[in-house]
Amino acid sequence: MRQRQDADPGLFGPDSVTWQLHGDPVMWIAGVRALYLQALHPVAVRGVMINSDFRRDAWGRLLRTANFVGTISYGTTEAAEIAGARVRKIHRLLGVDDPELLLWVHCAEVDSYLSVVRRSGIPLTDAQADRYIDEHRVSARLVGLDPTAVPATADELAAYFDDVRPRLAAGADAHTVDTFLRRPPVNPALVPAREIIWRRVVSLAYDCLPLYAHELYGRPAPPPDTVTYRLTATANLLRSIPARLRWRLPPGHILNAMSRLGPDARPAPYKLRNQGAILDGPGRARGPYGGDNTRWRTPG
Repeated sequence: MRQRQDADPGLFGPDSVTWQLHGDPVMWIAGVRALYLQALHPVAVRGVMINSDFRRDAWGRLLRTANFVGTISYGTTEAAEIAGARVRKIHRLLGVDDPELLLWVHCAEVDSYLSVVRRSGIPLTDAQADRYIDEHRVSARLVGLDPTAVPATADELAAYFDDVRPRLAAGADAHTVDTFLRRPPVNPALVPAREIIWRRVVSLAYDCLPLYAHELYGRPAPPPDTVTYRLTATANLLRSIPARLRWRLPPGHILNAMSRLGPDARPAPYKLRNQGAILDGPGRARGPYGGDNTRWRTPG
């Protein structure tokens, strides 16, 4: 890929899987799924409830998270490192820097991003999925984790979920998160948009959770094929919105990256098809629902 040779590509760069995927609008659905999944770790979600302003400024927290992901994905190396240092400082001040909890949050995010992207119709080879997971050991370092202790492949990530599942539960805090996500406080003028648009996005994000998460939350899981169809249809509708309009949120990260590196840096999932150097061997399917059983492996 041609790009300006004197420009800083950032931590990932245009040749990464992360660069091509994180500009897709389905990432917003994946982000909400990640919140649902993260809330199932009682210790992690308790720390958020006690030590953060989630209830008073939940919208701000969501937007700051989106801004952080946009910065580390498309910003300069310096901007990403500054953003990481800021997050680590906040974690220390709030007392939520326990490596076990940070690892849970990290893995729930990576799992959600990868699961929703693939299920929405973006084709990734098994090797590209592994590469995506490995790339995000960089983001793990930024939030304070030792990258060598973070899953680097789909199999390692699946093994992590197998290990952590006995410690998951949908307690009062998880249901508080669920209630907020379904009916967040908004300006009265925005109530119709919340009911028509937001609740559908949240419902779809919840439906994309793995089966065990549905069981813990206590609501029956919809048929997986129906969820996949709805997710694909919604993703295609969102992708019909002009990219330059979509990329204004979070504030201009992708547009700034293209300005910095040149137009060839434009992210597009179809570019991953051209990465012919990545070859897959036969694997096995672990299931279609994400978490410990995302369909990351094609049947051999």
